Amino acid sequence: MNDTIDAPHAEGAAGQFNLSGVFAAALTPVGIDLSPDVARHADHCRWLLKSGCDGLGVLGTTGEANSLSAAERIDVMEGLVKAGIPAEKIMPGTGCCSIVDSVVLAKKALELGCKGVLALPPFYYKGVTDDGLFTVYSEIIERINDPRLRLYFYHFPAMSAVPISHDLIGRLRARYGDMVSGMKDSSGVVENMTGAAHKNPGFEVFAGADPALLPLMRDGGAGCITAACNVMPDVLADVYANYKTDAAEKPHKLACAIRDIVTSVPLVGALRALVARHRGDKTWACPLPPLMALNDNQRDELFEKFDATGYKMPPL
Repeated sequence: MNDTIDAPHAEGAAGQFNLSGVFAAALTPVGIDLSPDVARHADHCRWLLKSGCDGLGVLGTTGEANSLSAAERIDVMEGLVKAGIPAEKIMPGTGCCSIVDSVVLAKKALELGCKGVLALPPFYYKGVTDDGLFTVYSEIIERINDPRLRLYFYHFPAMSAVPISHDLIGRLRARYGDMVSGMKDSSGVVENMTGAAHKNPGFEVFAGADPALLPLMRDGGAGCITAACNVMPDVLADVYANYKTDAAEKPHKLACAIRDIVTSVPLVGALRALVARHRGDKTWACPLPPLMALNDNQRDELFEKFDATGYKMPPL
């Protein structure tokens, strides 16, 4: 049944923001032909929203978007909305090495009604300057030419090797205003996250790692977009809902512990293994090449450590 879903606290603690709260960097299930399985993807997204998520960061690193074609990414976006996942709760990854592909994907997201797009910098060439990145993002924004655009940078230097500097953010916001809305910061450096928020009032900064959610929310952040949210959405929702009080400390500690466990082996493989077990669906365990499923020893150790926390994933 393709019912439209209302997230439990979609306005978020930072109600002045365009987007805020707990977003899952959603996994992308694939079939035996390695193409995205949109029906199973929609089921997972529906569960995430019902289990505490305010939104969905689809087609990102955890969603293996850079192993998919632009056409496949469009199929995923269209398919999720057709399946009843509210477009306004989807923040799709649209950043590509090609300006043209980035524009096509962002335009499709706007056409569907998404409230924001997550834009990796072009990541093949290293050592590029802020002037080069300013030119790329300016081209993307001006070619889209739509006042509804809300662009969120994807700062993940450990993976892309192309950082997004505070100066670049300031320059682009000075020219394009609120169309340059925020950033997912997966650097793990809380000071970089809070610095971006402080230097740019109204700029929506999301933590890309679970341990950073609580300190970021206590210093001007908008929320999180994390991989481990695929297996503990209710825990992060609890942190977010209670960040102003000591009631956030217990779920924060659990979130940190689970994050440590799922990153003790290859992360995407770990999350897929846990979701596959939870759903009783072995096909979930297989990522897109070159990523690989966990071997038996890795999987068994992961399950043992995860279960030892006493945490149970929300029911399907």
